[in-house]
Amino acid sequence: MISLWHFLGVGAILFGLGLVGFLTRRNLITMFLSAEMMLQGVVINLLAFGSHHGSLGGQAFGLFIVTVAACEAGLALALFLMLYKRGRSLDSGDWQTVREVGVPPAVDTVPLPAPPPDDHPTLPVPGRLPEQAEVRFQEVTRA
Repeated sequence: MISLWHFLGVGAILFGLGLVGFLTRRNLITMFLSAEMMLQGVVINLLAFGSHHGSLGGQAFGLFIVTVAACEAGLALALFLMLYKRGRSLDSGDWQTVREVGVPPAVDTVPLPAPPPDDHPTLPVPGRLPEQAEVRFQEVTRA
């Protein structure tokens, strides 16, 4: 039988994973999704306590939180689009200029790693096989 502790455990795991994701990532979208995961862990706990105590208070709070979270998601994604359009980056460290006057900027002690080299394979021109493929194709058709 599933008890209250099972729901509380799932909620705590969701909250913990969201907290770790929020504290270790610098991408704004990843940070936002981690905060949403933490919020869903809290909602699960509210629903579990409401069900355990036989009141509708937990369900009412859960419904209210999910509604507010949906509105928040729309506003946050619109904000992310505008920030990306303005600065071409969603790294939270790049937005030190968006702060109140007189507040010193936070300094990152660990620099970002260098981007990986762009050595992706390229596709051949359509309608023409590469030379190696033509040789292999002829060997296969002869056999």
